[in-house]
Amino acid sequence: MTRTLREGFTTGTAAAAAAKAAALHLLTGATPEHVDVPLPAGGRLRIAIATCRSEGSGARATVIKDGGDDPDATHGAAIECLIVLNEWGSCAEIDVTGGRGVGMVTRPGLPVPPGQPAINPAPRRQIADSLREAMEAADFRGSARVLVEVPDGEAIARRTLNPRLGILGGISILGTRGTVRPYSHEAWAATVSQSLDVARAAGLSEACCSTGGRSERLLMALRPDLPEVAFIQAADHFAHAMSEAGRKGVTRVTWGVFFGKLVKQAQGLPQTHARNAPTDMRQLADLCATLGASAVSVDSVAKANTAMHALDILRPEPALPVILQELCRLAAHHARSFAGTDMEVRHVLFSLEGELLAQWPNRIEARAY
Repeated sequence: MTRTLREGFTTGTAAAAAAKAAALHLLTGATPEHVDVPLPAGGRLRIAIATCRSEGSGARATVIKDGGDDPDATHGAAIECLIVLNEWGSCAEIDVTGGRGVGMVTRPGLPVPPGQPAINPAPRRQIADSLREAMEAADFRGSARVLVEVPDGEAIARRTLNPRLGILGGISILGTRGTVRPYSHEAWAATVSQSLDVARAAGLSEACCSTGGRSERLLMALRPDLPEVAFIQAADHFAHAMSEAGRKGVTRVTWGVFFGKLVKQAQGLPQTHARNAPTDMRQLADLCATLGASAVSVDSVAKANTAMHALDILRPEPALPVILQELCRLAAHHARSFAGTDMEVRHVLFSLEGELLAQWPNRIEARAY
């Protein structure tokens, strides 16, 4: 029997809890052992506070990041927040910045622009919302400054992709969900297989695969004709999901993806996780050249820092729609190869904002169930 993997929480949730604890200490004098924080994807989580103390005119709290059963370099890291409150201003004015051990973004193509600390938008909002809860509970109507620090962040970052991505001096504060679903292991692949079994047992011949929660929600909205059991978060297990779908008699698979994963699938990578499957930017640039992109864009794509950076470079290109559709077609081709059958495979590409960017075939039509 497959063991259920334990979920953890993100560095963003750790920072949000530390910020709220420090604010409560400043506003009430209490030293909370736990705090309850909102999660970006909805719901709440109760987090243990390791330390909480006054510091100068503010207060500092520490949370020990728990990655659950995810093989995460930041598991066990001390995530600290120093809070300083100001009677002036309003609780809408919360400034969140990074200090020691939080990386600085130096290259384009990431959710945070160059020159800013690597605190992504969703955890930045989560930190502010958690701090605002403490301020409103104490009827404090001023403003606040938050300094996020990770004492061992620079050393931890050497075990991540941050240096390669141009995030220097520390780790990133991340988390679009707030919790960490364990990545990979044999158990995740087993879950994909079991999910396909459930779909087939429900009489379905089509599965809708996604690489994560956001792409799954967008795919569900696009395919309201299908029941929930048809949707499978295959994560980075591209080849495994397709081979299992073929083996179990699925006749059609629809993938919902974002650009970065689409490029990796179009390049035929069986496993698309960033740790062991880097995007071949030169290959992407060559494809763009073949499909009519300008020489300037082709050269820039070859040197791009990330797939997102490459997409930003290509946005002004008249050839972009053709490039995106061809990537969808190539990804579907490799999916059929992994399946080992001539099943129907379709791809739908979404922007990070939820816009439908491309699909292959040109029009995705639903079946009646």
